[in-house]
Amino acid sequence: MDYRMLELMAPPDTIREARKVVEQEQVLGVWTDTLDDSCSILRVLINTNRTEALSDRLTQKFSSADGFRIMLFSVEATVPQPEVDQEDETADDTNGENDSSKSDLGRISREELYADVSSGSDLNWVYIGMVILSTIVAGVGLVRDDVAVIIGAMVIAPLLGPNVSMALAATLGDLKLGWRSLKANAVGVFSSLAVALLMGLLMEVDLNSQQLINKTNVSMGDISIALAAGSAGVLAFTRGVPAAIVGVMVAVALLPPLVNVGLLLGAGYTGLAVGSMILTFTNLICINLAGILTFLMQGVRPRTWWDAQKAKKAARTAIAIWLVLLIILAVIIWFWNLTFNPL
Repeated sequence: MDYRMLELMAPPDTIREARKVVEQEQVLGVWTDTLDDSCSILRVLINTNRTEALSDRLTQKFSSADGFRIMLFSVEATVPQPEVDQEDETADDTNGENDSSKSDLGRISREELYADVSSGSDLNWVYIGMVILSTIVAGVGLVRDDVAVIIGAMVIAPLLGPNVSMALAATLGDLKLGWRSLKANAVGVFSSLAVALLMGLLMEVDLNSQQLINKTNVSMGDISIALAAGSAGVLAFTRGVPAAIVGVMVAVALLPPLVNVGLLLGAGYTGLAVGSMILTFTNLICINLAGILTFLMQGVRPRTWWDAQKAKKAARTAIAIWLVLLIILAVIIWFWNLTFNPL
């Protein structure tokens, strides 16, 4: 069982009222400290999947108070282990006030999710360096036909963050995050392509490499892989799973085909590069489409109803765009396999 420590800072009178609200909820522990005459702190030990509902309730009731601030901390362990009544687990939200759809999904809170995912859209030299390093590793692995080296590049997984944050931005209707994610994604893709192109010019690209040739063959099955990768990436974030664990799967669908495009273009194999390019675009579309759908299925929504309405419209628009692009690419894939065999 995962736990969170929710800390609320506010004036003493507000903290006393907030404690009454918290004690009506199914929490594992409540503590109050007075910092000074103008500020007190309320600490609440709670199951991870109940954090968002409680945070929303406290924000709605007390956010206008001076110095109001909520902070969430991950609890690695607690001794003794909290005793949870089985009846509390099954009778989750029977009082009519709680949103059971959020409680039963077992995900981290919206605020934690946003903090984790939005950091992946930061465009800085560390991110660009990770893209370049993963491209070099993947390129060498593809040329040498070495699966272990390619997996090493996948573990770095620099393109995981921007794509997941793009999906979250569309789900929440967050235009600012969307532009940041799109910019980081574009810089990452073009940086990887440029490095791979240079490697193709300088290295001897051997078409006997099975790993290299495999990334030029695109089929309808690759759509399923990319959709699964996008969904897995989002589930990893919503469950608080380390990104590196699922980064391998996302990279399977994204990084090697992209690097393959640059290698083949640099070596002069334009026809083969087109196949890898189609695969790369298909994977980008599928990962983002699956990401948005998975966020929606996990119940990720803005807090206020007016933001929710805006987000609903943004999500529908994004889904429609990605679906249209996916259908177009599916037709291209069918036509490509029907009329041209690069081998």
